[in-house]
Amino acid sequence: MSTTATGPTAFAPAVAAFLSTPVHKSYHGGRWVEAADGQTFDVLDPGAGTKIATVTSLKKADVDKAVDSAAEAFTSSGWATMQIAERAARLHRIADAVEKRKHEFAQVEALDCGKIYSQAEADVQNFIDTFRYFADLSQAVNYRQVIAVKHHEAWVARHPWGPCGFIIPWNFPFLLAGWGLAPALAAGNTCVLKPAEDTPLSALYLCHVIEELDLLPAGVLNVVTGLGETAGSAISQNPRFRRMSFTGSPEVGRLVAEAAGRNLIPVKCELGGKGAAVIFNDVDIPATAQKLVDAITFHAGQVCCDATRWLIQRDIYDDFVGECLGRMKSVQIGYQFDDGSQMGPVVSAKQRARVLGYLQKGVADGADLILEGGEAQISGKNGFYVKPALLAGSLNNVAAREEIFGPVAFLAPFASEEEGVRLANDTDYGLGNSVWSSDLQRCARVAEAFRSGNGWINAHNVIVHGVPYGGIGKSGMGGGVVSPETLNDYLRPISVVRPLQ
Repeated sequence: MSTTATGPTAFAPAVAAFLSTPVHKSYHGGRWVEAADGQTFDVLDPGAGTKIATVTSLKKADVDKAVDSAAEAFTSSGWATMQIAERAARLHRIADAVEKRKHEFAQVEALDCGKIYSQAEADVQNFIDTFRYFADLSQAVNYRQVIAVKHHEAWVARHPWGPCGFIIPWNFPFLLAGWGLAPALAAGNTCVLKPAEDTPLSALYLCHVIEELDLLPAGVLNVVTGLGETAGSAISQNPRFRRMSFTGSPEVGRLVAEAAGRNLIPVKCELGGKGAAVIFNDVDIPATAQKLVDAITFHAGQVCCDATRWLIQRDIYDDFVGECLGRMKSVQIGYQFDDGSQMGPVVSAKQRARVLGYLQKGVADGADLILEGGEAQISGKNGFYVKPALLAGSLNNVAAREEIFGPVAFLAPFASEEEGVRLANDTDYGLGNSVWSSDLQRCARVAEAFRSGNGWINAHNVIVHGVPYGGIGKSGMGGGVVSPETLNDYLRPISVVRPLQ
């Protein structure tokens, strides 16, 4: 494994003070707000299974007030009409503030979602890079584009849309907050962010830092906490939004898109995946096996774009499986802050039950259990740990077709390039696939033939600022992220035309 925990021996004083808050309130309109009915919920440390925070649980009326705050800020705070360079400078100051407290954010993130500390640090850095990327990009965009047409003067002007709603999941809470907030804010919009109930703390910590340093006008950034069926549903149904973004499962994505569609609100959905790795017989077997083992065990496999179907050319199948088997068995499972831990827990007892349940369903459906997996026991910790697992057999198996969201890969052989591409594309999902070969012409040919939003060569999960990243089918709709196209998604175009004769 390339990533091990190198966490702190004790929390930073600011983090310790933050965690000692009796009830973490939501933040909107520049104020800290409790639910009108006083309801709360507890947040657990996935690695220990113990409570780390109590958070206010907003209902529809509470959430609607936060949206009202965002709408009011859009029209009256000056954010939407601020000079572009000034807005960009504010975003850079947010990035600077997070970078200065990078270890604090990483501690909060690792504790909250069970992510290996060094991986949490990388997520915080991605947030910083995302804010800087869109701050710089916003200053290079042409907000008034002249169109050459006969007998008319014409141009397209671009403006911010207004209040934007974001619902983000628990696997990359801080990174994904950056992917959504940065382009929307850079374009001049105001935002309401609803983090997952399992992992709300890093978004709230961000609000504390922004408030302390007075980095945004009141109401420009609002964070509402609560359960998906109440607070999340209220976000998706509110008609005052002008853009909506959801990251999560296809099942919930359909509900969000349906609700937004009733209000005629454009929606961006970044959903699940069942990615394939197509491995040809000319690869470096040990090196390729290590990279795929690293990918499937990164954050305990809770990655939507992961390679969960490994398609291996038949004449190296046995050797490749044997190499992967040994490497999977050697993965060190442990608490996210413990030195030497290479894979931490899954996020909750519910997620652990899902992973273990799919192993049972896969075997019942005829899969061969190459590496058993199952629940892992960590001394002194009562967290939600599972072992990596490998299944093999027909790709019609339930474990090969449905998203598990855990450290489980499903293996199958293929004979020809055409068969490898066909098997990779035989899925309702379409997020990210990879091709592995020393023949770069073949790699390019196969990558372009994938029916997915992303095709990677001799690597997996390659997400780069400036390159569009998005999915098709059950993996998403409405545009990608981390690219110039993303910023344009948050700019409303208007065509202006004047007849010349």
